[in-house]
This record gives sequence, structure tokens and C-alpha cells, in this order.
Amino acid sequence: MVTCTYIRNFLTPIFFVVFCTTTGTTQIKPEIKSSTDTVKKVKSIAAKAALRSAILPGLGQAYNKKYWKIPLVYGALAIPISTFRYNSDWYDKTRFAYSVRVTNDTANFKNIARELQPISTEALRTYRNSFRKNMDFSVLGLLLMWGLNIVDATVDGHLRTFNISDDISMSIQPSSRNLQYGLGLSATLNF
Repeated sequence: MVTCTYIRNFLTPIFFVVFCTTTGTTQIKPEIKSSTDTVKKVKSIAAKAALRSAILPGLGQAYNKKYWKIPLVYGALAIPISTFRYNSDWYDKTRFAYSVRVTNDTANFKNIARELQPISTEALRTYRNSFRKNMDFSVLGLLLMWGLNIVDATVDGHLRTFNISDDISMSIQPSSRNLQYGLGLSATLNF
């Protein structure tokens, strides 16, 4: 019972400060409609940007006129592509070395990469499987980066038609509407 009284005594003034003072003094401007609409509604800018980015990475960013993002897109795509090439080269080398060791092909033993010649057959198999797994992760990384490219173009396409005017303001002032409940804050949004 003590905690209920404490909560009631504590939360009641907070409730009135937050809700009663802010809603009572908020000013709502009447909406003025003009006979001609000055905002041109462009349909599906986001869909066009997404489609273009899906076809060629960076094309959606160019469509949204965010040219500075194009090098970032290609830089992000270059990372998984370069790791794929690196892992693919080493996968081929370890696969060849492993097959030569398993088949006991002494004629091709000299064709094994110098770095892989002293390594055991089991270690070659482990390395081969590791490079294959890393190639798969590189492909997944490439798909993820490409998808992020499409999402970025879509979000920019949606925000391209978002109206941001200089007439947005907020003012917070102390309020003393009813001294019985104490002082409060009043928030006014103008847009």
C-alpha cells in the first residue's frame, strides 16, 4: 500500500506536467489549400532507382544524383571480389597440390607451389576446404554489398521527394497554467 501511494504521488505530477501542459498550449495552424499544387508528385522514383542499382551498382545513386556515393559503392563491392579472387587462386593451388599428393603423381610434384610443398596431405586438405569456404563467404559478402547498394538507392529515392522546408521550428517554454499542480513545460511545433 505504501508503494501504491508513493507511485501515485510521484507519477501524478509528472503526468500533468507532460500531458496537460503540452497539449493545452500547442498551436495548430489551419491548413491553407491553394488552387494549384506546387509540389510535383513523381511516381516511383525509389522503384526506378532500385531497379537501376540492381542492374548496375551505382546507377541508382547516379539516378538519385548522389554521385559521391558511387565510389563508395564500388569500393564496398571491390572488397568481396578481391577476397574471392585471392581465395580462388589459393583454392586452385591447394586443390592441385592435394590431388598430386593423394594420387602420388611424382611427375607433377615439381608443379606444386613452393609454399605448399613442405605441407602434409591432411593440412593441404584442410587449407583447400578453408579456401573453398572463404570463397563462399566472399560470394555472400558480394551479394550483401549489392543488396545494401539497392537499399541505399531505394531510401535515397524515397527521401528525394521528401519536403524539407525552412519553416520547421519547435519552442519549449515554462508553463504555469494551473498553480495547483505546479509548473510545467509547454512545447510548440510549427511546420
